Amino acid sequence: MEQPARHYDPGVSEPAASPAADRTLVIDLEGALLRSELLMEALFSSPGRMLARFGAGGRAGMAALTDVLARAEIDYAHLPYDSDVLNRALAARARGEKIYLVADRFAGHAAGIATHLGFDGIVTPAELAAGGLPFDRAAIERIERRGTPRPGLKTWAKALRVYQYAKNTLVFVPVITAHQLNFQTLGYALLAFLAFSACASGAYLMNDLLDLAADRQHPTKRHRALAAGELPISSALAAIPVLWLLAVGASLYISPLFLAVLGAYLATTIAYSLVLKRKMLVDIVTLAALYTLRIVAGAVGVGVVLSEWLLIFSLFVFTSLALIKRFSELSMRESAGLADPSNRDYRITDLHVIAAMAAASAMNAVTVFSLYVSSSAVTPLYSRPWMLWLLTPLLLYWFGRALMMAHRREMPDDPILYAFRDGPSRIAVAAMICIMLAAI
Repeated sequence: MEQPARHYDPGVSEPAASPAADRTLVIDLEGALLRSELLMEALFSSPGRMLARFGAGGRAGMAALTDVLARAEIDYAHLPYDSDVLNRALAARARGEKIYLVADRFAGHAAGIATHLGFDGIVTPAELAAGGLPFDRAAIERIERRGTPRPGLKTWAKALRVYQYAKNTLVFVPVITAHQLNFQTLGYALLAFLAFSACASGAYLMNDLLDLAADRQHPTKRHRALAAGELPISSALAAIPVLWLLAVGASLYISPLFLAVLGAYLATTIAYSLVLKRKMLVDIVTLAALYTLRIVAGAVGVGVVLSEWLLIFSLFVFTSLALIKRFSELSMRESAGLADPSNRDYRITDLHVIAAMAAASAMNAVTVFSLYVSSSAVTPLYSRPWMLWLLTPLLLYWFGRALMMAHRREMPDDPILYAFRDGPSRIAVAAMICIMLAAI
């Protein structure tokens, strides 16, 4: 009589019913070992190359797409494997058991994963049910696919980068600097903040999908929800259009002109994700422009005139912060002994040049602010304009501290986010706000 296959229960110890060499562990690839979808992994292994191959083939239809995906170059070493299942498989391998993967599609990729992990091969669900197996059915233990758990709020917040919404508070800057603090303008500014947040979250998901392979080789980005397999790729694909539609709806309520600015932000973000972030210094200018667009959108959203002083000051500030961000990323790779980044056109040897440019941009920002304080544009807006001079040493301190922390490899976050988390930086920013209010 044939012995039924045994199933893995992490809470039950395994009886030694037969010698380990005669036993076989059978693992469902998708839903058990792999915390992702093989189809989506093939699609996003190299999206640009996939589109090029599909276009070059001159064929249409699902069969052509399946053929292209079957030949995709997936990095099997960095796929998001379930650690518990993988550890159990490696323990079984150490005991001399045979290990097979169950895969019903993309047999080539399944075989590549099995080879990479040192398993004995693959079988299909039909072979497992009908027989004709390359092993004895009498001593099978199977780890079956589980139901895909729904990602929780914490996972979604991580994937949508809710903590990055701090950057979108820049839309409030024009309201504050123009001294238009009332319920109507603050309401429109809040709606603009929500529109930018939804738009940015959709862009972050898209960027993470395009950067899956690179993120999984990064010491910190590999913990992102998509890279770690915590959020299904299909869920991210479904969320992107929903987020962008919400952003469009909020923008139309504000004004068509605001929608145009948001559209320019999204188009620039997409261009950055696809091409511009791989261009030396072009990525820096683009990041500075994206930050500045938030301020432009804030002015458009509440209907105030944007000061050219604020615009020039913002460009220098955000150029410096973008350079500091790139410096931090490169210095972290240097400290970890990693090679130059594959998805950025920078080398670790560029660190000194980047640091010098960041310092120069920061000092230019302080210079522009000093010229603004000494100009005639200040008098109509402030009753005590002399108090604004107190901001200059605070700006020098804040920029200097950011540069020093980055140089010491103590700034793991984006510089703007770091300012919200770093105690001395929070005190400096709070003091600057108090001085501005007192000057009014």
